[in-house]
Amino acid sequence: MVVSTLIPVVVFLVGIGLVVWSVEEFVEHVAEAAVDLGVSTFLLTVVLAGTDLENAVLGVAAAAGDLPDVALGTVFGEALFILGAAVGLAGVLVPFEESTPREYLALTALSPALLALLSVDGRLSRLDGAVLLVAFAPLLWVVYRLESSRSTRFLEAEDAEEIEDEAAADGDDSGDGDAEEDERELAEIGVVLLAIVGMTAGSELAVMGARDILDAFDLVGLAFGATVMSFIASLEELLLTVEPVRDGRPAVGIGNVVGSMLFFVTANAGVVAVVRPLDLSATVFAVHWPFFLVALALVLAFLFRGVVGRAEGALLLAVYAGYWVANYLP
Repeated sequence: MVVSTLIPVVVFLVGIGLVVWSVEEFVEHVAEAAVDLGVSTFLLTVVLAGTDLENAVLGVAAAAGDLPDVALGTVFGEALFILGAAVGLAGVLVPFEESTPREYLALTALSPALLALLSVDGRLSRLDGAVLLVAFAPLLWVVYRLESSRSTRFLEAEDAEEIEDEAAADGDDSGDGDAEEDERELAEIGVVLLAIVGMTAGSELAVMGARDILDAFDLVGLAFGATVMSFIASLEELLLTVEPVRDGRPAVGIGNVVGSMLFFVTANAGVVAVVRPLDLSATVFAVHWPFFLVALALVLAFLFRGVVGRAEGALLLAVYAGYWVANYLP
């Protein structure tokens, strides 16, 4: 009996791990081209860190695998994880002060409006999903325009120097620079293709394991996706938020928060609904929306004040803990 219940857990964890690794490799190698564009550090953070591909991959796989409640749970669950656990832990461990542009706070505050409007009838249709998916692009365009009009936060000098040094080192390592460059490009393509295969295989394993876990432990799919699945898949978000703060660059961590919120309430929810229309249960409106809006309001209020200290961090962690409890209350 123990072995039969342990196997799906192992399969699930292996699948999640494979997806996370594959997405990180994919983003790392695709990001090099983006860095060459010389756009702002904040914009790159919003696009590359905020666009949480592993969550989208897992959500799509769950929806396609006849687990739509699990897929919907990951949308709310990872958003709550970043707002409650990631920002909360950053505040507790490394209290920080940062003056976030009001435009970004307003954009983030307004971003859930479309999802809320489309959710009123209790269903996200494929058309609703398409609308949400398309809505992500103009939000990114607004961030791009705001960053383009600023004289700050462009590619930092140390980042540019590091890229130049790496390029120079690559050129010195071989007498035939063109041949080596071709080999490097082929290797990059190979890694990207391998990462895509890994994302596909990992998501299939995760969904297989999740389905068996739900059956073995008699869990609710929405609660499982919002808590266990999102928590495990989002652990790297702690580093993406906490590490920049610890290094004295809180704007990068804030960029991750802003980008993630814009992504989750538009493209992430949208692509899941396009794959499989979602029926929104009463629990979505009674638990997930209220906790999400409260956590979002708290984070935006703290960023508006420009201070996230230990008290603020502890409050956010408490909200996230309460979210877990609410998901499993009878």
